Amino acid sequence: MLSTLSITNYALIDSLEVSFDKGFTVITGETGAGKSILLGGLSLVLGKRADLSSLRVKDQKCIIEGTFKIEPYGLQNFFQENDLDYEESTVIRREILPSGKSRAFVNDTPVTLGVLTVLGENLIDIHSQHQTMQLTENEFQLKLVDALANNQKRLAAYVKGLKAYRKAQAELERMTEMQVNANKEQDYNTFLLSELEKAPLKEGILESLEEEYEQLNNVEMIMEQLSKGDQLFNDEQMGVLPLVTDMRQSLSKLVDFGSNYKELFQRVQSVLIELDDINTELQHIQEGVEPNPEALEQVSEKLQLLYSLFKKHNVNDVSELIQIKNNLADKVFETAHLDEKIALKTREVQDMRSTLEEQAVVLREKRKEIIPELKSRLGANLAQLGMPSASFQIDLSATDEFTTTGMDELHFLFTANRGGNYGDLKKVASGGELSRIMLVIKAILAKYEKLPTIMFDEIDTGVSGEISDKMADIMKEMSSDLQVFSITHLPQVASKGNHHFKVFKTEGEERTMTNLKKLSEDERVVELAHMLSGKDVSDSALAHAKQLLGASI
Repeated sequence: MLSTLSITNYALIDSLEVSFDKGFTVITGETGAGKSILLGGLSLVLGKRADLSSLRVKDQKCIIEGTFKIEPYGLQNFFQENDLDYEESTVIRREILPSGKSRAFVNDTPVTLGVLTVLGENLIDIHSQHQTMQLTENEFQLKLVDALANNQKRLAAYVKGLKAYRKAQAELERMTEMQVNANKEQDYNTFLLSELEKAPLKEGILESLEEEYEQLNNVEMIMEQLSKGDQLFNDEQMGVLPLVTDMRQSLSKLVDFGSNYKELFQRVQSVLIELDDINTELQHIQEGVEPNPEALEQVSEKLQLLYSLFKKHNVNDVSELIQIKNNLADKVFETAHLDEKIALKTREVQDMRSTLEEQAVVLREKRKEIIPELKSRLGANLAQLGMPSASFQIDLSATDEFTTTGMDELHFLFTANRGGNYGDLKKVASGGELSRIMLVIKAILAKYEKLPTIMFDEIDTGVSGEISDKMADIMKEMSSDLQVFSITHLPQVASKGNHHFKVFKTEGEERTMTNLKKLSEDERVVELAHMLSGKDVSDSALAHAKQLLGASI
């Protein structure tokens, strides 16, 4: 429910802050006092688009803030899906800047206008002439029937199954389309895969092959240099090893003459050990090096294959070729097994469709069972509102298509006159009749669903005092289940409110301002008397006002 509303710098409102309670709240005021301004400000909090004309003072921002108690509405999932902090007392703030830009916040978290609009639809239902046209929509009509048929859980299960069915159906279509294209490409993909599988694809293979190729291609030069190195190591006259060996022999005779000689001997000894190890390795390598034209040709072929694959697939290294090979393997495998997958998915879709059809039949049966009761209740309630001959013809027919409401089409026909021809609501019902029908429907829905706060905007326009009294009774009864507002010009309706607010204008030296005030019991009497007799309040009007409010006043 709406617990507080504050408006700053909006239209004729300078600054306004008001608190509301549960129950039935009426708002009255003279024509032009600013009731539409109040509704406009509230609409901005609920996601309506704004412009600079909303600003009272053009160089200051407009701020409208509403606090809502949302615990009964089960909106936790909505808050989680939109990454919002859930608070049982949620604050929505809308700001319109002098630049024309608009910002919206839910519990101080910025939100888009789309998110705010969806949230607003779950918090307040502003009943206007435009909204009354919902009556003519098949989805809204089915919502009413389902509420009486207690179909909410059945419909939720059906909708969940429908989402899964449509997802599976889309997957089947994707697989079928993929099969058509894949069959065309299968031979080519298989050839490419075979070609890649024959290539020596592993990390580091390119560098290894290039190194081996260089060695095999330059084997004579390598053999020559290795032989030269062996000679430099082992020549009897000038070889490195014999010379260092002689040096070690000479230094060994000095080790007893001091630590510095001993250290020098040990260093030469270390060098000799390292040189001897290098010589052994050199001889080992030399023994393994020999011309091998066959190996050179094989390595060359492997390198050329890799280079040609690089060019063919427009890549630069082996890791990319490996990724392409893996992707091709997946495609070839998937295509080879696609028929089996499509068959399985087709059976899955058929089973899901059968389940949905069964659920739709159950929904239809429950709807048909409740339609006679709905017609009776609508007729009885409308009779109290001055439409004694109003009646409905409600026909339910099956369709072949799945919709979010099942597989039914509802024909909701109406006549306001006994013996009259039934026709579509939007064609045969007047605006006033549609408003009364919507009021009755909302009253019925309130008994079966947790509706948001409802604000009726002059729903009683053009009806007599007696009928307006009945309408007020309906709204008052509704307020036992939800918060109800009624903006009204009729004293019969205003007298039934648990709380009474008055919209009024004040004339300042420089500008006119709109204000909203909660009336005391005495002020209510005076306000009702004004509504009954006009500007000049008579004693009889005051007495009538007191009578409307009750003998206790």
